[in-house]
Amino acid sequence: MTPLTLEAIREALPDRSKDFKLNLQTVLSEDSLSPAQRLGVALACAAAVKSVPLRAALLAETLAQAGEAVAEDALAVAALMAMSNVFYRFRHLVGNPEYGQLPARLRMNRLAKPASSKVDCELFALAVSAVNACEACVQAHERTLREADITQAQINDAVRIAATIAGCAVALGDLDS
Repeated sequence: MTPLTLEAIREALPDRSKDFKLNLQTVLSEDSLSPAQRLGVALACAAAVKSVPLRAALLAETLAQAGEAVAEDALAVAALMAMSNVFYRFRHLVGNPEYGQLPARLRMNRLAKPASSKVDCELFALAVSAVNACEACVQAHERTLREADITQAQINDAVRIAATIAGCAVALGDLDS
């Protein structure tokens, strides 16, 4: 089965989700972020929310417009954040500072040595961490991005992409089977 294109995804959204048709087009075309950043964030978030049609459409789009390195990094970051967001969210939720004294011992070398851009991978990680509601990870990645001179507007746009992808995934839920 051939994956849907992004345009086909937009058309497949039910009428009740008209806002997502518009938002998806808007967030993926604004220029505060590079095409690689926009598509990498979107692909990583589609993988994080486990949307089969969005992931397939965004993978094809990312490969075509940003290249294999960006696509591979986005998918790797989504998987790494699935692991680390659970771990660090637990530490936050349990409220016991003694857990913070224990070593995490979770490897995340891909963030330090990505195939594409380290800053872009941090942006992907921030967006996925926002989707996964991990306060500690959101704060850490936001701080790293600000230190790398990524603006608040760029960070805001990455999270807008994440929010739109999460909403589209819910609206498209019946297509995921």
